[in-house]
Amino acid sequence: MATKHEQILNYIDELQVGEKISVRQIAKALSVSEGTAYRAIKEAENKGYVSTIERVGTIRIERKKKENIEKLTYAEVVNIVDGQVLGGRAGLHKTLNRFVIGAMKLEAMMRYTGAGNLLIIGNRVRAHEHVLKAGAAVLITGGFDTEEHVKRLADELKLPIISTSYDTFTVATMINRAIYDQLIKKEIVLVEDILTPLEKTICLRTTDNVALWHQYNKETLHGRFPVVDHNMKVLGMITSKDIIGKPLDMTMDKIMTKQPMTVSGKTSVASCSHTMVWEGIEVLPVVDDYNKLEGIISRQDVLKALQMNQRQPQIGETIDDIVTKQLLLAKEKSHGSTTFTCEITPQMTNHLGTISYGVFTTIVSEAANRILRGFKKGDLVVENMTIYFIKPVQMDSVIEVTPNILEVGRKFGKVDVEVFNQGTLVGKAMMMCQLIDRH
Repeated sequence: MATKHEQILNYIDELQVGEKISVRQIAKALSVSEGTAYRAIKEAENKGYVSTIERVGTIRIERKKKENIEKLTYAEVVNIVDGQVLGGRAGLHKTLNRFVIGAMKLEAMMRYTGAGNLLIIGNRVRAHEHVLKAGAAVLITGGFDTEEHVKRLADELKLPIISTSYDTFTVATMINRAIYDQLIKKEIVLVEDILTPLEKTICLRTTDNVALWHQYNKETLHGRFPVVDHNMKVLGMITSKDIIGKPLDMTMDKIMTKQPMTVSGKTSVASCSHTMVWEGIEVLPVVDDYNKLEGIISRQDVLKALQMNQRQPQIGETIDDIVTKQLLLAKEKSHGSTTFTCEITPQMTNHLGTISYGVFTTIVSEAANRILRGFKKGDLVVENMTIYFIKPVQMDSVIEVTPNILEVGRKFGKVDVEVFNQGTLVGKAMMMCQLIDRH
């Protein structure tokens, strides 16, 4: 039976898009405490199917698919620009296709403005009215208001008219930044994107016997299955190693590995691969917040996803992308070690204008990975990193990074990395890597 928390989430999920909800209303409708209702609403907000706006309330919005993640709803725009909704609240759940800056004459503006757009403009009341009639929402900058008949029109058409104290340039930058952040998220492959779903997952009950395992093994040629209870909660994992020498009538609860490692659908595939390598696991059950089975993910699934992701064109650059692009092969020294150079750009510095700790670790990690790839063909994951010291390095400095391999084996590598600035040692670290073979 579903918990109260699950019941509330299901209730919210079944509400019509655009419907307004409140803690009190849910507490009353489902006979739960306001605390329980509040926690469930917050989780629904994290999952992306409600949006809470100050002075407006919480609205059921359309849950985004991965391919449409870069599209914002008007409700999200209100939150991004700290806006105030002047009218058209009923349309806050709608998604905008693009935004238009109204720094032109009305006739020209209307040629660029259509249904599903958001016009960013100052206190030009006539333009507000025309744009709403064309099917677009309005974002008024500079903290200005609009006339009452325009607000009524927005309510009738269910198109939001929003006011913000920020200027047009700042607002456009904030919205662009939000879309850019969404695009970076889109590029990160999550477990939920590649898992084998529940309907295609074979699992065993605690009361099933070894004979049934043999039957599934023969049908699928797989030897690892999750073991669940009657509520589909994961209680264990069973593998061919557990089965060896066991009588056919022995039940799973007596031989399964209890409290197995599991993974959430929201975990990144890169993180999942690290866990699998570190723990020597071939298959992981994917569970929800209540430990209920959602599917499984195998090491082969992870490898395919990581290799496919490397071939995808990247839409937005993360700080890691910027750092690794700056890291250039400089020269090979006489004793055989390789040196890389890296220019410290403003994006790589902290508030003091010196290299940030996070950027330093990225540089060390990338240099060590590159040198190890010369020895090993495969994907590397950082197992452990020790930074002995780091000294301030000013922006616009060009540092030299020299990784030295201390030890390399079939499945691991150990690298010492020294960082120099104008001949002075400014950082030293050691990194251990695990190797994932490409089958």
